[in-house]
Amino acid sequence: MNEDQRSLFLSSSSHFPPPQGVKLSYGTSGFRADASILQSTVYRVGILAALRALKTQSVIGLMITASHNKVSDNGVKVADPSGGMLSQDWEPFADTLANAHDPQHLVELIAEFVQKENITLDGTKPVEILLARDTRPSGEFLLEAAKQGIGSIIGAVALDMGILTTPQLHWMVRARNGGVKVSETDYFKKLSSSFRCLVDLSPSGTHANNVDDKLVVDGANGVGGEKLEILKTMLNGLAIEVRNSGKEGGVLNEGVGADYVQKEKVVPFSFGSQDVGIRCSSLDGDADRLVYFIVPSTSSNKIELVDGDKILSLFAIFITEQLSILNKEIDVKAKNGYQCHLGIVQTAYANGASTDYLKQLGLEVTFTPTGVKYLHEKAAEYDIGIYFEANGHGTILFSEQFLCWLKARTTELSDVAKGSEQHKAALRLLAVSELINQAAGDALSGVLMVEAILKHMGWSIERWNEIYEDLPSRQLKVKVVDRSAVVTANAETVAVTPPGIQEAINAETAKHPRGRCFIRPSGTEDVIRVYAEASSQDAADNLAQSVAKVVDQFLGFGSS
Repeated sequence: MNEDQRSLFLSSSSHFPPPQGVKLSYGTSGFRADASILQSTVYRVGILAALRALKTQSVIGLMITASHNKVSDNGVKVADPSGGMLSQDWEPFADTLANAHDPQHLVELIAEFVQKENITLDGTKPVEILLARDTRPSGEFLLEAAKQGIGSIIGAVALDMGILTTPQLHWMVRARNGGVKVSETDYFKKLSSSFRCLVDLSPSGTHANNVDDKLVVDGANGVGGEKLEILKTMLNGLAIEVRNSGKEGGVLNEGVGADYVQKEKVVPFSFGSQDVGIRCSSLDGDADRLVYFIVPSTSSNKIELVDGDKILSLFAIFITEQLSILNKEIDVKAKNGYQCHLGIVQTAYANGASTDYLKQLGLEVTFTPTGVKYLHEKAAEYDIGIYFEANGHGTILFSEQFLCWLKARTTELSDVAKGSEQHKAALRLLAVSELINQAAGDALSGVLMVEAILKHMGWSIERWNEIYEDLPSRQLKVKVVDRSAVVTANAETVAVTPPGIQEAINAETAKHPRGRCFIRPSGTEDVIRVYAEASSQDAADNLAQSVAKVVDQFLGFGSS
């Protein structure tokens, strides 16, 4: 690192002193905290993003958001060249950078890292970092801190893309690194045209079903509702009413949003008896999560939740159907054949009934530890990988090899069997690959995927919800002295340490029909999370409580 670069670091970092007594950690969602203490962290993530861009010689994204958190919180995360999350290899450096106690220490850390990674800081190869924020008031001043951080790296250029959903930024980063200079308008056009293509390919007899039914969407008073208001004007054949768009004066994520609906299982603000019989869905604060729900009666504020597990199952049904049609009479050993490897990826938090249902369909289901970065990485191993968490975050990934074959097959079919069921199936799969956001979970593209598939199947939301019945479940937290005492294996379903705890959990689980229970340490606080399922709600509650007592006996304050 030359003296000019060192001086630039020292000068700019002196304006962003870190908060005293606060230690931050870069997790799946990046850094999250009260917005009032994040300025220094966001400045340093700006440096991180610029270094990542120089290292990869690619466009990198920096998003300022805290998703489903309360409005006083905020956060920052980096999007890698693929449009996915920051490489896990760089997370330790992100932590060290954020927690450096003074400018001199910060510069020393950067100099050491730059040398280790062989990053050139002479400005000879300029790079771009795309910046965006959600609608939180704190986003504006935090964005300026990010610009200052990027600007402290010679050769790094910050491009402010404005207010976007998190998935929009991920999509733009992916597209630009693919050689396409895209804008938000391009994003809307891509979604609307792909949706139209899927709807037009619906089988005769189902096309009319649900086409003009209204969909009512809870926008969480966030950026997603704002963007959906724009997108819906570009759609034909789907009437969308957006509530809690943020324009009505509601508070972000307060009594609204996918996280609230999924956890509380009650109607969000502004929904109620008027919505009985109407399809309803809810986005989270930055529009990367989506759940659907049914308002079953006028006498209660309770809902029937159609969560991420059922969205995954709907997508899997549709994809499987198209692959089955496409492969009819194709010799997979022949030139025009391709044995597509379809995989479903879940975490241990997926409801057991959903896993059983998917396996009954003959699908390959694998599990990863909790966290989108693990799900996404595993899904990328398949020709088509579908992953979703119960909270509504997920997407579909297509391998380049399969897409190349699919495009060639579509062209071949258009010459010899245009309009055939095989040709339509190929076109549908291509449309899905265009509609779904392969960079990240995206509630806006997810809504359109769900709606297109329901039209294709001729299903109401009630019919969709009936594909299987969730097993009753319960989640609890147990305060412990040291959460690191629990080490898990087998995608967090087995506790390896402390010795004997898994055997005790197994003994409690065996007492309940269809019982399933696991524990895992929280990533952010000294608690152990307990998840339990059983054949009845009482049994699930009892199992969770009994395992919580086991955890307390082994790890609680009384055990130390």
